[in-house]
Amino acid sequence: MGILNIRPAVREGARLVIGLIGTSGSGKTFSALQLAYGLANGDGKKIGLLDTENRRGSLYADSLKNKEGQVQPFLIADLYAPFSPARYSQAIKEFQQAGVEVLVIDSGSHEWEGEGGCEDIADDGGKVANWKKAKREHKRFMNTLLTCDMHIILCLRAREKTSFKDPKAPQSLGLQPICEKNVPFELTASLMMHDQGLRQDVLKCPADLQAILGRGEGYLTPKDGLNIRRWVDGAKQLDPEVERARNTILSITGDGLAAVNAQWETLPAKIKKALGQQFIDMARSSAEEFDRQAAERGQGDDGDIDLSSGGFNPLAPVERETVPAHQQQAAPAGASDDPFADEE
Repeated sequence: MGILNIRPAVREGARLVIGLIGTSGSGKTFSALQLAYGLANGDGKKIGLLDTENRRGSLYADSLKNKEGQVQPFLIADLYAPFSPARYSQAIKEFQQAGVEVLVIDSGSHEWEGEGGCEDIADDGGKVANWKKAKREHKRFMNTLLTCDMHIILCLRAREKTSFKDPKAPQSLGLQPICEKNVPFELTASLMMHDQGLRQDVLKCPADLQAILGRGEGYLTPKDGLNIRRWVDGAKQLDPEVERARNTILSITGDGLAAVNAQWETLPAKIKKALGQQFIDMARSSAEEFDRQAAERGQGDDGDIDLSSGGFNPLAPVERETVPAHQQQAAPAGASDDPFADEE
């Protein structure tokens, strides 16, 4: 049984993970919902907001409107502590099962430094921090994030970080996202947000999306989200039912072979045929490896310690409370234009 599906390269089945990073009040949530509205082709019912900010996301319930000015409701769910990677993964899967196509996670920083998050998992009462355990759980969360059947817009908090490598000459490292240090590398694109969303610094952006996300000035709008969707739709079109089944199975390989087999048995024969034997063999191979690693850990490696540097976690956090973008002005310049006017 092989572990790879070797085939000619074709741009197809794109699922984006876009990061919006910034301090409090930088416009992350409002901008994320505007992008999501366009990515969902103006269908609020296809948008989900995973809110870890103590119901702050509900303040934006009226932020999506159609060309007649009618509010377009979206789906929302609150995630409370503990903010463990496993609970984030479960929340993503529940939104996927609800039929959401674009999920805004606000914010992903709790998975790293929130109560019950990776920092707490590492600080498990031992004499030294058990980062191996924390990072193992974080990697399973990232696997779910990257293989789910939705576009993800991941909001991350940011703080000023200072290096004290030379205690006599502290060096400012500027704003840094609060997350595990490898998360930025996994994102399709990422922006550092400023001025209630009016300005962005591009941290990462594919060349094909530079014209949409790389301008640096001006609010992000549903039109931008719609243009991203058009770019995605320009790839080879795939059967959405087959793709949903594919991504669902890939997102649960970390749960082991039994979970993959159980999910496979629920699929109609035509979906199994479309996915093919090579796909399910590959998925089972991944699941078996997860099972093998879990069995080895079960033999007792609690004393193993990973003294890695952890994530972007500033030493002197300073939060600036500002009024959310949607309360600063009725509508940002240009936001009143209907991005879907030419879709009729």
